[in-house]
Amino acid sequence: MSRIDNQKYYNEVVQRHGVSAQGVHWNSKMTQYKRFEVLLSMLDMSDERSVVDVGCGFADLYIYLRENKIAFGSYMGLEVMESMVLEASKRVACEIQLCDVLHDPLPKADYYICSGAMNILTRDETYLFIRRCLAASRKAFVFNMLEGEDESMVYNYFKPKEIEALAEALGVGYTMKKGYLPRDFTVCLMKQEENGE
Repeated sequence: MSRIDNQKYYNEVVQRHGVSAQGVHWNSKMTQYKRFEVLLSMLDMSDERSVVDVGCGFADLYIYLRENKIAFGSYMGLEVMESMVLEASKRVACEIQLCDVLHDPLPKADYYICSGAMNILTRDETYLFIRRCLAASRKAFVFNMLEGEDESMVYNYFKPKEIEALAEALGVGYTMKKGYLPRDFTVCLMKQEENGE
């Protein structure tokens, strides 16, 4: 069971703030873009890899990639909110799919990227989300999380050491960045080989 109703939560935020960084529950475009900058700094984007933006919202990451002239091979957005899928599809000329990452089949891509989509999941849902995205990626899964004690009835907080332990249990390499925004950290889980996929 989720902490809160995901559909209701995001529908109310979008109604209040519209198609904006605040509409996907970031404080501002500046903090949203800072997270994108950190996420992408942990990946090798020089060889134009395929990217899946999981929990893509209004496809703001795609717009960030274009605005900053960051090369990539292909982009696909996955989003569980139908209203966001429809809006993102109007904004960008790339594939945006309605998808529940916890249950639906996931397409293969070199990199899976997630900014904020795990922030209201339960801990069990978070671990499943990470495992499924990592399994669907050929190279790496990079994501950000809220840092702190798991005491909120709304938000999903983790300690970095918990994600380090998960990476070790999964047998994958990892890097981590902290200090760029308060109570936020970013992790890149890296596969050693493509396993011929």
